Amino acid sequence: MPEETQTEQQVETESQETEAAPEAEVTKADPWADPNAARKEIEKLRKEAAKYRTKASDLEPLAREAQALKDAQKSDAERLQGQLTAAEERAAKAVRTAVASKVEALAASTFEDPEDAAGALDLTAYVDDDGVIDTDGIKRDLADLLKRKPHWAKPTDNGPRRPAPDRTQGSSGNGNRTSSDPGDIFAGLMQQALKGH
Repeated sequence: MPEETQTEQQVETESQETEAAPEAEVTKADPWADPNAARKEIEKLRKEAAKYRTKASDLEPLAREAQALKDAQKSDAERLQGQLTAAEERAAKAVRTAVASKVEALAASTFEDPEDAAGALDLTAYVDDDGVIDTDGIKRDLADLLKRKPHWAKPTDNGPRRPAPDRTQGSSGNGNRTSSDPGDIFAGLMQQALKGH
C-alpha cells in the first residue's frame, strides 16, 4: 500500500500544479484579478481621466469662441450676399427702365402706342456690359417691328378727322334721355305698367 499512497500523492500534486498553472496565466492576462494591480490600474486611469477633463475644460471656451466667430462670419457673409443680390436687382431694374424709356422715346414718332414697342422688344439685348444703350439697334428693331405689325403705326391720314359717333348722346324716340342701366330700364317699365300704359 505504500506505493498506492505515493501514487495518490503524485496525482494530487500534479492536479494542484495543473490548477495553479491556469491561475498564474489568469493573473498575467487579467490585471483585475490581483487587488493591488487593480488598484494601481484604477489610479492610473483616474489620473488620465482627470488630465483629459482639465484639457477639455480649458479648450471648451476656445471652442465656443471659435464657433461664435464662425457664426458671425457666416451671418456677415449672408448679410452681404443679400445686400449684393438686392443691389444687383435694383441695378437691373434701373437698366430695364432706362432702355424702355429710350425705346418709347424713339418709337413715339412712328408708333401709335410706344409702350407696345417697348413690350414687344427684348430690352436686355440693347445694353452692353458697360451699361451703354445701343440706340442704332433699337431703331433697326423698331423699323422691323413696324414691318411685322403695321397696325401699330401712327395713322398717316393728313385729312380732316371725322368725329366718331357717340351713341350715348342724343335723344330717344320720345325726346327723353334714357339710361342704359338695366335696373333703370326695368324701373321705368314697371312705372309705365303701373300707370296703365
